[in-house]
Amino acid sequence: MSTGSDDRVDGPHQGQPLRTAGTPLDEAEAAVVLTHGRGATAQGMLQMADEVHRESVAFLAPQAARRTWYPNSFLAPVADNEPGRSSGLQAISDAIAEADDAGIPTERVMLIGFSQGACLASEFLARNPRRYGGLAALSGGLIGEDLDDEYPGDLEGTPVFLGCSDVDPHIPEERVHDTADAFESMDADVTERLYEGMGHGINEDEMAVVSEMVAALVED
Repeated sequence: MSTGSDDRVDGPHQGQPLRTAGTPLDEAEAAVVLTHGRGATAQGMLQMADEVHRESVAFLAPQAARRTWYPNSFLAPVADNEPGRSSGLQAISDAIAEADDAGIPTERVMLIGFSQGACLASEFLARNPRRYGGLAALSGGLIGEDLDDEYPGDLEGTPVFLGCSDVDPHIPEERVHDTADAFESMDADVTERLYEGMGHGINEDEMAVVSEMVAALVED
């Protein structure tokens, strides 16, 4: 998946609204792309933006058609989640392109996702390696029944935070570990935290980490 037109995907999530918050994009120095979970909304993800906002940061939240990026578990074979998966990756790519068009370099663009959105954001980073402002994948991991033996490309020290419960009913602990390993092999700066007995949600520690990562986008 790239932002180039030659391999553009036109799927169920194209034509859905892109919600925004924070500093207007044409005035911003950095941008955060937020991807919501299954059954949720872009507008709901912008509530997180209210908690972590910093001056000069724009927040962009794409919306999934029917509130679902892909139909099955992220642990299903990739083909079983098409065309939703590829269409969702295109939605992230389009949001990043909006930031790029506004003059914001990709190294100041961060991805934040929760649950299904965390899986999609993780997958985007792995499939489009370069230096980003960061990735915070909250209760998620790379997509597929089996992960690739190798993810080619260099993330050039991109900060990556993986936060999840050790007993999440949707996200196996092993997949979080494997996702961390994959990103480390791509030269990301990975922080992985598993929280005992948390369930499927976001806690204060995770929000503190995300807030610090967002602040770092505009710190020289």
